Amino acid sequence: MAVTNGQSNNIEKNLVCVFCASRDSIEPALNVAADDLGREIASSGYGLVYGGGNQGLMGRVARAVHENGGQVLGITPRALTKREGGAEYGRTVLVDSMHERKSMMNDNAMSFIALPGGFGTMEELLEITTWSLLSIHSKPVIVLNTSGYYDALKDFIDRAVVAGFVQSANRDIIVFCDTPQEAVAAIAKYQPPETRYKLSWSKPVQI
Repeated sequence: MAVTNGQSNNIEKNLVCVFCASRDSIEPALNVAADDLGREIASSGYGLVYGGGNQGLMGRVARAVHENGGQVLGITPRALTKREGGAEYGRTVLVDSMHERKSMMNDNAMSFIALPGGFGTMEELLEITTWSLLSIHSKPVIVLNTSGYYDALKDFIDRAVVAGFVQSANRDIIVFCDTPQEAVAAIAKYQPPETRYKLSWSKPVQI
């Protein structure tokens, strides 16, 4: 284990970013899914970038990746180190803000998978989905829908399509999978929708 401040040099670019809860669930199947996803990530030749720490589903995924030979990069705001636990697996980078954490996770990830979680997990998932819609990235965005946990999100997206707020084809920015094996396999198959906004972020917009 190594802890550094605000940088992630010499990190491989085959890391899967996992968003999930920093506590265990009272539903055993959701905890098992985190363990299985970590093993599947490592056995498929990928590593992990996540929010750091050793607690909850986050700790379960990191431990499983680490124990199965995968690289682990945790990115943790200093303010959360006491709540989410200290670094135990791989390398941890300490940052000053949530924004810096999310930006660095995006920079180091080649894909994103969301496990079950609460407000923070949902915020991270929807932000990275919006970034894809805006063509800030074109990386796979995958939801592991264990025990139908994210069925309500699927219903929300369908309702947004009916209301005219989301183009129908843009449903496919997010791929929903039922098992960890399907979720990891979906990385290589992912195709971002052609209906996303074709925006350029390389130059400042003149106002």
